[in-house]
Amino acid sequence: MNINNPKIWSITDGSQGMISQTKGLSFELSNNVIEIETKIIFPWSKIQPGILPIFKWIFRNKIPEKDLPKIIISCGRKSVYLSMYLKKKYPKIINIHIQNPKVSNKNFSLIVAPNHDNYKGENIINSVGALHPFKSNNNSKINYDVNNARIVSCIIGGENNHYKFSENEANELCNKIIRLKKNNKELQFLIITSRRTSDKIKMLLYNKISSFAELWLGKGENPYNFALFNSEYFIITSDSTSMISEATISGKPIYVYKLPLKRKSHRINRFHDEFKNLNITRDLLLTDRLDSWTYTKLNESKRIAGIIKERIIEGIDESR
Repeated sequence: MNINNPKIWSITDGSQGMISQTKGLSFELSNNVIEIETKIIFPWSKIQPGILPIFKWIFRNKIPEKDLPKIIISCGRKSVYLSMYLKKKYPKIINIHIQNPKVSNKNFSLIVAPNHDNYKGENIINSVGALHPFKSNNNSKINYDVNNARIVSCIIGGENNHYKFSENEANELCNKIIRLKKNNKELQFLIITSRRTSDKIKMLLYNKISSFAELWLGKGENPYNFALFNSEYFIITSDSTSMISEATISGKPIYVYKLPLKRKSHRINRFHDEFKNLNITRDLLLTDRLDSWTYTKLNESKRIAGIIKERIIEGIDESR
């Protein structure tokens, strides 16, 4: 097969976190990428793959089967259905799934699973954290007049299945930022909220720290890309492995603001322990100052794409 620019289908359920990971890997392998959002009917839409048989008619979206790809890269539970269906019908397709698919790894040519999934096997490639599409250069259209300021980008998530994020936690975080600013007048704070940040928390942030911090609360051009390549420090809430993983492209210190867990999660704990052990992150609440340290920048999408290319060259598409 032509490994230089193969046709790739990037398959997700449409959520940004999944799209970010499939795009990150897909565009390291090719510029010929088509994004497909999987839509499936009930009860398949609610049930874990592997329980019910898979038929073509369970997919609500039209599948362009007359224009098949060489490679499928999927991420997320719903995309597992489409990847398995296409692999079974067209065995020569290389199907790569990102994250633990919760079904037999024999259904896939390759699986890319983060170390904290603790999922290993012959056709499984392990990554450090989550994959993402950010490169090692700044292509942001935003250019704040920072006047050589030392920027601290504080990236705020929100409540999810694993973490609580109430006004109490937001208030504690704001108080910490206020103390840091008081002790370091030269620091300029850029606060960036996410899709999961509640309106109540956005209002609290605005009321408490807008007097000295630049806030992005969801309107206008998102400065996230700018922040990744212009910040001296990061403060990131612990709820998002993706945001923490993406910030490692900078090689800059990352402080994690730990939110309370709803329930114990060995998987989440493994992620945070791994990044601490790699000297990438430190606990924000354990310090009253921002220290500088270095670590090797992570570009896992590029690294893993290199491994996949080697395996394709060795003929993985011929052997499966």
